[in-house]
Amino acid sequence: MTKRRAVIAGGGIGGLACGLALAQTGWEVEVLEQAPELAEVGAGIQVSPNGMAMLDRLGVTPMIEETLFEPEAIELRMGRTGRRVFRLPMKGYAQARWGKRFIQIHRADLHNALARALHAQPSAQLRTGAKITGYVRERGGASVYLERGDRVFGDLLVGADGVRSEIRQQMCGADRARFTGNVAWRSVVPVAALGDLAPPPFGVIWAGRGKHAVTTRVRGGAYVNFVGIVEQDDWTEEGWSIPGKIEDALADFGAWQPCLRAVLEASNGLFRWALYGRPPLATWCDGPVTLLGDAAHPMLPSMAQGAVMALEDAVVLADVLSGEPDRARAVQAYEAKRKPRVTRVQERSASNARMFHRHTGLGQLATYGPMAAASRLSVGAIQRQQDWIYGFNAAG
Repeated sequence: MTKRRAVIAGGGIGGLACGLALAQTGWEVEVLEQAPELAEVGAGIQVSPNGMAMLDRLGVTPMIEETLFEPEAIELRMGRTGRRVFRLPMKGYAQARWGKRFIQIHRADLHNALARALHAQPSAQLRTGAKITGYVRERGGASVYLERGDRVFGDLLVGADGVRSEIRQQMCGADRARFTGNVAWRSVVPVAALGDLAPPPFGVIWAGRGKHAVTTRVRGGAYVNFVGIVEQDDWTEEGWSIPGKIEDALADFGAWQPCLRAVLEASNGLFRWALYGRPPLATWCDGPVTLLGDAAHPMLPSMAQGAVMALEDAVVLADVLSGEPDRARAVQAYEAKRKPRVTRVQERSASNARMFHRHTGLGQLATYGPMAAASRLSVGAIQRQQDWIYGFNAAG
C-alpha cells in the first residue's frame, strides 16, 4: 500500500511536532523550512501540564530533562513594590492535580529536541532554504511551489508557517495584522551574572500600570529569562528579533524591583518586538490543506499557551487523520475539535494582559485584592480556574 505523504510548511515548534506526530502514525513527512538553517530564535517558554502530555505522547520529554526547569511555584507580584498577590505551588502539585509537570525551558532546547526526534523517524525529512510561494490543490492532494521553482506534492498540506503564513494568506485572503498596542522586551541572562539580585527561582508575573514583566528560569535553572510587555500607541515594524537599547528598557522597568533592573543591566542581547493579532479565521481548511499553531490562531503570550496550543494541534491532527481516511473530512473534524478551545485561550490571553496592566490604584485594588484574599483562604480556589486548560489532555 502506498504510504500517505504530508508536506508541512514551517519548521518551528508546531511544524516539527506535527511532522513527528504524523510520522509516528504512519505518514511519510517532509517539513519545509524557509530559513537556510534550522534554528529557533527566542527565549524561554513555559510548558504547562497539558503541553507536557503532548511531549510525553511524542516521546520528546526524555530529550529535554537536562535543560528543563521545574519551578516551585508561580507568583503574581507588584512590579514596583514586590508585594506578593498570590503564590501558586507547582512542583509536585501540578503532577498531583493535573497529571503532568509544569516546566520552564528555553525555546531553542525544545525546538532542538523536536528536531532530533523528527530526524530519528525513517519516514520523515526536513528541508531548509525552502521558501514557499503558494500552493495549488490537485487531484488527491496539494502541491506547494518554492521560490526557486521546485514543486512538492503531498496528500496533505499543513500550514505551520507562523503569524505571517503564506498558506493562510492564500487560503483566507490577504489580511492586515492588527497592532495590539503592546510591545514586548526579551532577554536571557546567566544567574551567575546577577548575584544576590537574581529574581526568585519561580515563575513570577510582575504587574504594573500599563505594563507587566515575567521572569522564569531556563537551561536547568542557570539562566533567567525576562519578558516585559508595555502598552505603546505606535509601532510600525512587525518582527521578532529587533535589537533594543538597555536605556529604553530601563525607562520602562528601571523603577521597578532591583532584580528586574539588574537583569536588564546585565543583558548582552536585548530584543524588542510588537505584538500583533489577527481576527479569527472563518476556516482553517481548503480541501486537504489546513493550518496549525500561530498560522491558525495567533495569541498574546499572557497565558503562556502559544507553543502548547501548537503541540495540541499537532497531536489532534494526527489522531483525527488516523481515524478518518478522507483527508478533507479529517481536517474539517480537526478544525471543529480545536477551534472552540484555542478561541477560548486566545480570549483568556487577551483578558490576562488587561488584568496585569491595571492603570489605577483603585483598579489594582479591585482586581488583586480578591485574588490575594482567595489565595490566603484556599490555593485550590485559584488553581481550579486553571483546570480547564492544564487538566486537558488533547490526546484523549
